[in-house]
Amino acid sequence: QAQVVESGGGLVQAGGSLRLSCRASGIDFSSYAGGWYRQAPGKVREPVAAIYSVGTTSYADSVKGRFTISRDDAKDTVYLQMNSLKLEDTAVYYCNAYDGTYNYWGQGTQVTVSS
Repeated sequence: QAQVVESGGGLVQAGGSLRLSCRASGIDFSSYAGGWYRQAPGKVREPVAAIYSVGTTSYADSVKGRFTISRDDAKDTVYLQMNSLKLEDTAVYYCNAYDGTYNYWGQGTQVTVSS
């Protein structure tokens, strides 16, 4: 059964860093794009970053220069390195794997940034 599972969330002070991981299983992850989304309380889920099978990346304007998405296809894993975290980065972060036909979501990992 195909699935993606996030890890690495937690509580961090503003200005700090966290690295999220998302491991896929049951799929040929190398042919999938990987993405990170987030949803803050009372807000809609929004895209944060994406990395395509050829390695191209894209970022939301709010995280450009602070977050870096990467992938290791040998480990079926996509990462999100988050630096210079701000209070407004607090959210549940979701991993997504998609190939244009199939779309898999993780259950999310909480990131809380404190002052």
